[in-house]
Amino acid sequence: MSDAREPKAFRLPPDRKAAAQAEREPRALHGAEMSVVTPAAVDVFENDTAETAPPPPPAARRRSRLGTIFFGAAGILVSLAIGLSIDELIRSLFARADWLGWLGAGLAAVATAALLAILIREAAALTRLSSVENLSRRAVDALERNDPKAARALVDDLSGFLASRPQTAKGRRTLDELRHDVIDGPDLIRLAETELLAPLDAEARRLILDAGKRVSMVTAVSPRAAVDLVYVLYEASRLIRRLAELYGARPGTLGFLRLARGVLAHLAVTGSMAAGDTLVQQLVGHGLAARLSAKLGEGVVNGMMTVRIGMAAMDTVRPLPFDAVRKPRMGDFVGALARFAGAQDGQKDTPSR
Repeated sequence: MSDAREPKAFRLPPDRKAAAQAEREPRALHGAEMSVVTPAAVDVFENDTAETAPPPPPAARRRSRLGTIFFGAAGILVSLAIGLSIDELIRSLFARADWLGWLGAGLAAVATAALLAILIREAAALTRLSSVENLSRRAVDALERNDPKAARALVDDLSGFLASRPQTAKGRRTLDELRHDVIDGPDLIRLAETELLAPLDAEARRLILDAGKRVSMVTAVSPRAAVDLVYVLYEASRLIRRLAELYGARPGTLGFLRLARGVLAHLAVTGSMAAGDTLVQQLVGHGLAARLSAKLGEGVVNGMMTVRIGMAAMDTVRPLPFDAVRKPRMGDFVGALARFAGAQDGQKDTPSR
């Protein structure tokens, strides 16, 4: 006969899984239970696969006042010396013959007028370049602060700045029709970027790829490395100037020097000269070396270097930072350059009939 146990009541341990499921189920909150939940500013799991953004360029160092005073005083002294030399020359010409003196005075007046025109043109070019930098800074500030008023003022200035570009005519019309329907400031800036800068970005990609192809072809057939270096510098300078003109900067001589310095600084900060070297080595060392000659492989590397310079110039002269439009990457150009080099190699190996 088995012992019969009397029924007893006892407390079971809480089911953790059931409790967690109950906490996830929606329920009505009343009174003090209600609270405002603020999402995190940055979701660390949202962009796990996104590329790491390059570090921002360092702030420009403040110029030394002593250096400014020195160069200003030296420039005034040189100008006075040139002026006195010209004055003495004209006086000597008048002493020899009146017509020589008047000829010298007329040439001096023409040279002075031409110099003033050059200075005005250079000042206007520097102003346009400063406008591009100012638009980019204002866009970053408006996106960070989510300021609708600043965003609308920025979009108006951007439309006026790009009014001379025929590629933006359709985008400006679309933006005028939709700008009052967009309330959020960052959305308005993204709309302006999509409508105004997307056509210019496509043209910029074509210019960069064409420059890379030309460098790849010319350096592949050039006999000396010095010729390669000179042509790469020429093509890179030409590409920087054309990209600046495309985005409305139109730099002069001084503006181009300032822009080239900015491009070099961008390359140094972001590491663009070294970015993608592993990819190029794999393509040239493993994929292309089996099909291309050593000289053509060298040309592809030079073309990729030109493409990197073009991408840095595109970042520098673009009025808005890349946000709504995908930023071009090295992989967008590698395949086209490889196919171009392969076609050139195939044409070289094909016997002529």
